[in-house]
Amino acid sequence: MRLLLSASLLALCVTTDIAPLAAQPTTDSATSSDARQVEVAERSALVVIPAGWTQTQRKGATVITAPEGDVAIAFLAISGAADADAAVVEAWNSFMPGFARPVRLAQDAPGRDGWESARIINYDIAPAEKHVSQGVALRQGDKYTVVLIDGALATLAKRGGQLGQLTGSLRPAGFTKENFAGKASHNLDEVRVAELVNFAKEAMTALEVPGVGLALIDEGRIIYEGGLGVKDVASGAPVDKDTLFMIASNTKGMATLLLSTLVDERRLDWDKPVTDYMPDFRLGSPETTSRVMVKHLVCACTGLPRKDMQWLFNTNPNTPASETFVQLAATEPTSGFGEVFQYNNLMASAAGYLGAHILYPEMELGAAYDKAMDERIFGPLRMNNTTHSAAEAMAGNWAKPYDVDIRGEVEPIDPRNNDTVVPYRPAGGAWSSAHDMALYVQNELSEGVLPSGERLVSAEALLARRARNVPTGDGEWYGMGLEEDASKGVSIIQHGGSMFGYKSNWFAIPSAGVGAVVLTNSDGGYALVEAVKRKLLEVLYDGKAEAGENVSTVVRRSEESREKLLSELTWPATSEHVAMVLGSYSNSELGPLSLTSEEGKLMMRSTAISSEVATKTNEDGSISLVTVSPGFWGADILIGERDSKRVLILNDNQHEYVWEKQ
Repeated sequence: MRLLLSASLLALCVTTDIAPLAAQPTTDSATSSDARQVEVAERSALVVIPAGWTQTQRKGATVITAPEGDVAIAFLAISGAADADAAVVEAWNSFMPGFARPVRLAQDAPGRDGWESARIINYDIAPAEKHVSQGVALRQGDKYTVVLIDGALATLAKRGGQLGQLTGSLRPAGFTKENFAGKASHNLDEVRVAELVNFAKEAMTALEVPGVGLALIDEGRIIYEGGLGVKDVASGAPVDKDTLFMIASNTKGMATLLLSTLVDERRLDWDKPVTDYMPDFRLGSPETTSRVMVKHLVCACTGLPRKDMQWLFNTNPNTPASETFVQLAATEPTSGFGEVFQYNNLMASAAGYLGAHILYPEMELGAAYDKAMDERIFGPLRMNNTTHSAAEAMAGNWAKPYDVDIRGEVEPIDPRNNDTVVPYRPAGGAWSSAHDMALYVQNELSEGVLPSGERLVSAEALLARRARNVPTGDGEWYGMGLEEDASKGVSIIQHGGSMFGYKSNWFAIPSAGVGAVVLTNSDGGYALVEAVKRKLLEVLYDGKAEAGENVSTVVRRSEESREKLLSELTWPATSEHVAMVLGSYSNSELGPLSLTSEEGKLMMRSTAISSEVATKTNEDGSISLVTVSPGFWGADILIGERDSKRVLILNDNQHEYVWEKQ
């Protein structure tokens, strides 16, 4: 699992960074309402403004400002520029005279949704600024629509779903977006299945993904299930339909399916307070706790930000399942209920344990959850090889985890890194295969009817998990442990999963009666998963041929990003930098951290994970430690000093953690 500690927030796959604009003058009054479509860039483009954001005009730019006032997105029409880079410079000069941040990386992307090409420019900004600036030039003919993004990292992270809604909706005026609504889908016959399988093979080769578990469903039947590539690079052992992969956050929808069985039995109500079932449950303040309904545990809509660092850095084999509730009691939302999408693993973990507690109140939470899932979900669905036990999974037919490391080489990842999720396993701790996951997707398509004709769960309880709670993008929403993508006019129910060396997703298209499962054993597998999804739409609906270009673009941009980061690192670290940080550190939440010199390598070790680290000199002259081990490269930890003591500072976008030297 690539630990991202910077904001990769835009639908165009760009990272934002901008100077605060709230205090700058405007030329007309701001307006605020529900999400609405407006004309921007001198009426040359259309965009949807999320609820709560305001629109103003300034110096020829349409400016959309976040409710906090510390993030602004400006749209400008630029004509006559020599190229995309010149168009972005002209836009900054017009909108924010004096903008002089150095360019860190400029990358090209294929044109989509009416744009002929895209150029994405990220700027070099010191970590201590906690700020993002970005310029995007979208070309149509000899004219550019330039998007400038500037603002506070924390707000951009908090409102990432709304930002995706805004940027994903941007298109030239008069352009009709690709839409499959009302269009009959093709059946997945032998020719189309072969086309999908061959595409997956080509994509995994290009992306250097060692192994893939793949399954396809049509008209209620599994029409293809199997493996591509290898589960073990060293031995060359092939993946098959029963090879187990860690499915990570795909576990969430399975946990909410468990809750659905309790809803059917009237032992649980989505709309009742969690404290009705677990009186000791706490989320921050008593006032916040009283407002948390069962559905809020899994809707990603309570305003609770992602808070993974504690379990990533400070989990050990003896960490109890109850730790989920200890951490939630110490956490407060950063936005209002129902206001924005904020993904939180602890809440999903609590949801699974809530169901287990209702069923087996006398049992330890972890054991109760495992028993409940085996008896109520995996057993009835005949997911016979699916398990929450890593030891059980790795004793048999399993795919080892890999990463394309910072030097571009395929390297194994220590599977013990994934032990960190075990105490929080309802949020992402299951292992499954292409075959077993196909059975799960079949159940989603049948709305709870088992192949035997019996019901696992009522359609009403199952479909409640698909409620459109909060937007995550343009035509995209999060439900309860499930996502919906209707951006192309047809509803796709899905959920992805990401742990160290494992990326996966499944897709159900109810209107077509089609489903797919894609499991990979690579940290680079997410691009393959998304490409197979796009290819599926192309095959079903004769969509534009974009999937192959998407893969080649990811390959190129990933290589450019790796090369840029490598050029910025001092690796191995100099003796001066090593002497600066050697020693033991402590943080009350993230636990101990040590930095040692081992055979010429500077090594960082925490309770749960370890990595070799390099150093990087930032734009303001400060020094950061940067992790470089497979599966864990690119995390930035700032070296600092507070109260005359050496400290290490980790920022996960909305929280700052400080280790103090002992």
